[in-house]
Amino acid sequence: MFRGANAINLDSKGRVAIPTRYRQALLDDCQGQLVCTIDTQQSCLLLYPLTEWEEIELKLSKLSSMNPHERRLQRLLLGYASEGDMDKNGRFLVAPTLRQHAGLDKQIMLVGQLNKFEIWDADVWAQQVEADIQTEKQSDFELTDRLLEFSL
Repeated sequence: MFRGANAINLDSKGRVAIPTRYRQALLDDCQGQLVCTIDTQQSCLLLYPLTEWEEIELKLSKLSSMNPHERRLQRLLLGYASEGDMDKNGRFLVAPTLRQHAGLDKQIMLVGQLNKFEIWDADVWAQQVEADIQTEKQSDFELTDRLLEFSL
């Protein structure tokens, strides 16, 4: 499980250094093979271990190519998917099209989200966190049954 927000610098070649604490787990789980794609809901990227991505692909394969909404999701997630390996220094190359989509420059955030990471531009991440906190403080949104049952 991936958790925590890590401030990282994108190097001049567009590589992300995966934090040391995750490297061995990624090598054990997927031999360091990762897949990066866009997030269709946020201005960030999603970075999956290959084994987790294969589960996403299986779900995507069950969607209908005749339904325009389902086809659009397939087109975006699969069309932007970029597979690669961590190098011996734990770095992963983020494709230029993906860096452009998420507006990644030098300072980024690698955010653990259980089975994947989100990759954010650091400034956009800070804005998103602030917006999320403000939304949570407001009482005018409707809680789902799952949120009502959730306890910290």
